[in-house]
Amino acid sequence: MTRAVAALVVSSVLALTGCSSQEGTGDSGYISGDGAITQRAVAEREQPIELSGEDLSGAPLDLADFRGTPVVVVVWGSWCPPCVAEAPDVVAAAERLGADAQFVGINLRDGDPAQAQAFERNHDVPFPSFYSPDGREMLAFEGVLTPRSIPAFVVLDEEGRVAASINGGLPSTTTLVDLVEDVTPDRRGSARG
Repeated sequence: MTRAVAALVVSSVLALTGCSSQEGTGDSGYISGDGAITQRAVAEREQPIELSGEDLSGAPLDLADFRGTPVVVVVWGSWCPPCVAEAPDVVAAAERLGADAQFVGINLRDGDPAQAQAFERNHDVPFPSFYSPDGREMLAFEGVLTPRSIPAFVVLDEEGRVAASINGGLPSTTTLVDLVEDVTPDRRGSARG
């Protein structure tokens, strides 16, 4: 194999796994994005995200059960330093939005659900999370997130379609609240009440 072909193969593999020369994983095994916020106009939103599996206690969890309300998908892991740091802001956003949005986590690569459950107890996390030790649940967000994007946030509209995303750490509680309120303008302000 020539060096040019070998370089092309390596570049292709890195692109598929989400690695680049601009974003390294070091020894952490994840890619923390730069916090870029992407919003999609209603006409640009594709099919609803289909995702079902088990929560941290083994009970069934299905995003389709939350249709009719905006959903904030929070990608996190108990081993992820940015996730630990932003947990109070995520919980505050969930509390501020209350019934105006449903939060659902995707817990990535915790080796045992007990680790994730301890994180939830320590941070008073008020929402369920998919248990995804292998990251398989991230495949539902193809084109929005990579299988190694953590932390990350995806806002789904009332029909379950991707309306906004944050690839990286949460800039602020208000940023997340505003993204959800932008998805449902008729509810704007009710979460701030």
